[in-house]
Amino acid sequence: MSSEKKFFGHPIGLSTLFATEMWERFSYYGMRALLTLYLTAELVNGGFGLGRKEALELYAIFTGLVYLTPILGGWIADSFMGKRKTVYIGGFVMAVGQFLLAASAFMVNSLDPDSRLFLFNFGLGVLIIGNGFFKPNISTIVGDFYDDNDPRKDSAFNIFYMGINLGAILGPFIAGALGENVHWGWGYFAAGVGLVISVFWLKWKEGTLEQYGLPPNSPADKFLLDGKDWRDIGFYSVALIVATLVIIFLWGLIPGSITSIIITGGFIALLVGLAYIIFQGTEGADEYSRMTVIVVLAFFNIVFWAGFEQAGGTLNLFAAENTDRMLGGWEIPATWFQNINPIAILIFAPIFSVLWLKLDAKKFNPRTPIKFALGMFFGAAAFYIMTQASNLAEGGNLISPLWLVAVYVVLTIGELMLSPIGLSMITKLAPPKLVSVVMGLWMASFAAGNYFAGIMESVLEKYDFELYPFITMIMFGTGVIILLISPLLNKAMKGIH
Repeated sequence: MSSEKKFFGHPIGLSTLFATEMWERFSYYGMRALLTLYLTAELVNGGFGLGRKEALELYAIFTGLVYLTPILGGWIADSFMGKRKTVYIGGFVMAVGQFLLAASAFMVNSLDPDSRLFLFNFGLGVLIIGNGFFKPNISTIVGDFYDDNDPRKDSAFNIFYMGINLGAILGPFIAGALGENVHWGWGYFAAGVGLVISVFWLKWKEGTLEQYGLPPNSPADKFLLDGKDWRDIGFYSVALIVATLVIIFLWGLIPGSITSIIITGGFIALLVGLAYIIFQGTEGADEYSRMTVIVVLAFFNIVFWAGFEQAGGTLNLFAAENTDRMLGGWEIPATWFQNINPIAILIFAPIFSVLWLKLDAKKFNPRTPIKFALGMFFGAAAFYIMTQASNLAEGGNLISPLWLVAVYVVLTIGELMLSPIGLSMITKLAPPKLVSVVMGLWMASFAAGNYFAGIMESVLEKYDFELYPFITMIMFGTGVIILLISPLLNKAMKGIH
């Protein structure tokens, strides 16, 4: 069933994964653009009336966990279900989560505040679990189409990344505007529709994936999921939603002092379990050496995303509170500033995709650690600009939106030096039978970055540090460190570029 059709010189299956991920990201980024604004909106305006600190902390917990659960989803895919089934399960479960968020908004006048908050938290919990099944596995299916040293691999992930960011444009543009200007509920409902489209598109085009992502030990003549597979998808989707409901209910009955112990213990158990799985599945000196590179760069990845994910938190609130958004007699929705990053990616990603291939042909393509260092330097430059913008906005001044445009564009260039390259790196360096689990580890570095992004402002205030200058310095310093150790990392990659 392999097709001779091509998608920008790549297997046609890449187009299927491109569109599936695009609609899922439409859903996520549409929801994310609304989250802090919805939480801080007054009760009379349909929100929850939370303070800035409380909203950012909830944002931190949610965005951290959506990148942490992929560890579980990757392990389940590698060990039991295969990647396709877990992607379907994740898509269906997340759609339910978005519709639960919509219900929490639509029922503002028919539910008491506690019940409405429970419904909202239930929706967030379902989204967190569903994302863990979806996110790591669709990315690793992309890598399955290419050999480790295929020069098209980085290019393929750049194209895939364009799909992510096309969805990231449409989400805030449609769902964000609906939620901010019409009704919060319609914004979340639109996000749920995006996920429904995502999973149905994958089903329609499943044959283009050839035999990649099928359950382990599938017969040689199997190309599509069968009836048993779909019964499993239905059963596990319902089971995950019910389990989340039970956990959310029981969690509310436990005293805060106990929940803190449970969270700490669970995190330690997760790290120990992950380390054990990777240790058991890694064989030979070369695999261990390459895993060391992954762990080191995953640690540095936390720094970049702790800065980058200010986009949905402090930068989102800055757009709403400190930016002159009037254009004639019309006010630009604050959520639309979330579109600058993905628009910039759609402009620059094709350039980078071609650039890496051109440089590779001339033997000048930088190794992965150098690209990471460059990403950090661009991130530092972006937050230096943001520092100047924040200084100008002191005292309640409304500043030009071009400051945020500049911040997002420079930060995007840094992202393109680091994020798609990181996805490609995992599929190259991870032991073949642990690719999805290691992708989960990589997503865990995003989880830590997202969590620190949400709590960083309140933590730094205790020590009288300003947020944006601190991020500038830490990103620049990290870039220097990566440059200094890059020869060691290149050697440890054992022949993988």
